[in-house]
Amino acid sequence: MATQTATWAYRDDHDGFARTFFRRYADCVVSSIGVGTYLGDPTDEQDERYHDAIVEALESGINVVDTAINYRNQRSERVVGDAVRDADIDREVALVATKGGFVPFDGDRPADPGRYVLEEYVEPGIVDREDLARGQHAIAPGFVDDQLDRSLSNLELETIDLYYVHNPETQLAERSAEAVYDQLEATFERLEERVSEGDIRHYGVATWEAFRVPEDHDSYLSLPEVVRRARSAADAAGADATHFRAIQLPFNVQMADAFTVEAHQGPDGPQSALEFAHEAGIDVFTSASMLQGRLADGLPQDVAAKLSGETSAQRAINFARSAPGVTSSLVGMGSPEHVAENVAAGTYEPLGAGAFDSVFE
Repeated sequence: MATQTATWAYRDDHDGFARTFFRRYADCVVSSIGVGTYLGDPTDEQDERYHDAIVEALESGINVVDTAINYRNQRSERVVGDAVRDADIDREVALVATKGGFVPFDGDRPADPGRYVLEEYVEPGIVDREDLARGQHAIAPGFVDDQLDRSLSNLELETIDLYYVHNPETQLAERSAEAVYDQLEATFERLEERVSEGDIRHYGVATWEAFRVPEDHDSYLSLPEVVRRARSAADAAGADATHFRAIQLPFNVQMADAFTVEAHQGPDGPQSALEFAHEAGIDVFTSASMLQGRLADGLPQDVAAKLSGETSAQRAINFARSAPGVTSSLVGMGSPEHVAENVAAGTYEPLGAGAFDSVFE
């Protein structure tokens, strides 16, 4: 588990970055650029590239690594665990995050996915058929509990630093928002228990659309309501305070809705997801920070002119981590060749608040 002493020492050992590169996360400090592990084929060759890239990143000043049990059929989790052990770092310097929600395959895509889900999850009673949305997603407490156990095994870690319930808005295809909130609360209660058992330190929600769309959108979930349910879950579990700590959502030059769409009711009226999270003390980790690599080919000229960095990729990364309230921006690093360029983005200061706001004027 990442610790205060180890992460602050890690920051001191990597002092070649711009002033705001390392940012507070609980009592730790973490890099404002993190490693994402979503993209890539489920092959041994890609495993090797990811392994080498993560090792290089961890040894170069990036101490945030994000994955999910379903990424590359559980291969990404296993590679992350191997890389954390093989890198020339202490385990306590790295914030390792993973997610559960989408039913994962194991190593490769089975010839009959439906039968695999039936035999691996439904028939053994790990998940009820009615809890599955679109035949591939569940956030029921028992299922998430099972997925957390599998993630701990894949990563071979005693404690996962941050565990996300993955894309709960997927459930809205099958049930009402109120039913989704109820299920989230029940799952949060179980995650609070797993915190007390030492299996995770914090938990949160990773989304694609839920927090960055208008209230009347089919995928909308209220961040204030999710936070309220987490607090209720902590009370029910007998915790002193909620361990709901973070959200993950897409944010980049082309997908800035988390900053521009005011869909969450704050004390003084509607707020964007980023503004509400910042005022509520919730850490934000951005996904798709480079729009899955497409922004490496160039940014809008008027935006690029405001950003520091030698390459379009660096400027895109620096845009994402300039947003108010962002703790770390995740960047896919599927090969060692990408790492040096991405790490170097952190030697430039991101936009200040005024300059960031001016992008949207």
